[in-house]
Amino acid sequence: MSETVGQETRYDARALNALLAKMPAVERVIASAQAQPLIAIYGRTQVLAAIRATLDGWRRDAQAGTLIAPADAAAPFAPESVIDNAAKVLAARVQNRLRPVFNLTGTVLHTNLGRALLPDEAVRAVVQALAQPVNLEFNLATGKRGDRDDLIDDLICELTGAEAATVVNNNAAAVLLSLAALAPRKEVIVSRGELVEIGGAFRIPDIMGRAGARLREVGTTNRTHVSDYESAINKHTALLMKVHCSNYAITGFTKSVELDELVPLARANGLPVAVDLGSGTLIDLTQWGLPAEPTVRTTIDAGADLVTFSGDKLLGGPQAGLIVGRKALIAKIKKHPLKRALRVGKLTLAALEPVLKLYQAPEFLRERLTTLRLLTRPVAQMQESAMRALPVLQQALGDAYTVSVEPMFSQIGSGALPVDVLPGSALVVRHAGKVGSGRALMKLERALRALPRPVIGRIAEDALRLDMRCIEGANEVAFIAQLAELRL
Repeated sequence: MSETVGQETRYDARALNALLAKMPAVERVIASAQAQPLIAIYGRTQVLAAIRATLDGWRRDAQAGTLIAPADAAAPFAPESVIDNAAKVLAARVQNRLRPVFNLTGTVLHTNLGRALLPDEAVRAVVQALAQPVNLEFNLATGKRGDRDDLIDDLICELTGAEAATVVNNNAAAVLLSLAALAPRKEVIVSRGELVEIGGAFRIPDIMGRAGARLREVGTTNRTHVSDYESAINKHTALLMKVHCSNYAITGFTKSVELDELVPLARANGLPVAVDLGSGTLIDLTQWGLPAEPTVRTTIDAGADLVTFSGDKLLGGPQAGLIVGRKALIAKIKKHPLKRALRVGKLTLAALEPVLKLYQAPEFLRERLTTLRLLTRPVAQMQESAMRALPVLQQALGDAYTVSVEPMFSQIGSGALPVDVLPGSALVVRHAGKVGSGRALMKLERALRALPRPVIGRIAEDALRLDMRCIEGANEVAFIAQLAELRL
């Protein structure tokens, strides 16, 4: 006997044994004609595993009383039914976990979504480096082993005004390596107001400790004076360090020490000044109406002996940590054993070089550098994109939701300019019902994430907001076409 209760079918012992007896043997299923196309695609080993997983799952569901069996109890256990389910198992198994998504969050440099998108020139260079041998550490002029930094250090120096440069995995690695090489078992003086925490709970004091340097805090959270640095300098001091607070802002009664004050003090005491710029940019962003951010060149020109910054934020390139500065300091950093552990591979270098070369023609940068193009995208373009998507989304959602096009403020993201926003336009979805709005919006948000190319928006102020800033060209076409597949 069996009894259906809600979404569960409960079986007594006799009914359960009869049900389990109808399940076909694995060898029968894999020998069936229906299995052969799957074997041709996935191979016998994977198909066999998927069939076993399907049958084992059905047995567990039956024993737990949760298997939903139709009137014809034999139908779900026919070989073709097993193969249909196995095909779904295989499709899910072979799908890459790192998948393209549509970023409609309103954050351009979204850490969780991969930060900067690479321009076409960089993408082509990466594909070439993937498919062919490259001169990663081979000097084509001498025929001898070369230094991988030689591929891009002169280009970085040209753009920043630094004497020398090197590249590691990310900016945290750049700070770690610099401190390990220049300040082992010595003190590094930093303002208390600059002891920031970056993404993933990584903190400047922790990085400093792991590097073997000793932190010497000066000043207070909101106010630090040059006299605080001066009184802290002693025979154990290795360097003075400034950290650009790109991921937060302190307002009100504040005072910080700028480079024009710090550099003379460091020179008088024979100490280098290191600056962690964090996001880092190579060009003045205000010419495009974006908020001001210190450039690497102005920091070098102001007297910094060493500057570290990211490659995948405002620079618009791949994940990397760039270290630029005085030749003697860079040489010491490159000799440290950690350099090999933190060095970048050929794909990073392949992507970074063409991105840097775009900066040699700044008059074309807005059109060619993807990050800058998205940050400066006209509001009218975003409104037009939203209007094209609106009727398709509304039809897919039906009467349960209302869709409108409304202004929205985007963020640069990844700790860059946290208090500044960019005017834009978004699709705003609200639940039409009087109750259950929160649950309905979360259901919709899950459905959007379940699409073949997941759509990532954000719920705020009792609405699901889909910012159109990062949807352009072919991506917009694909996004709109996919909305018809939305299922709630």
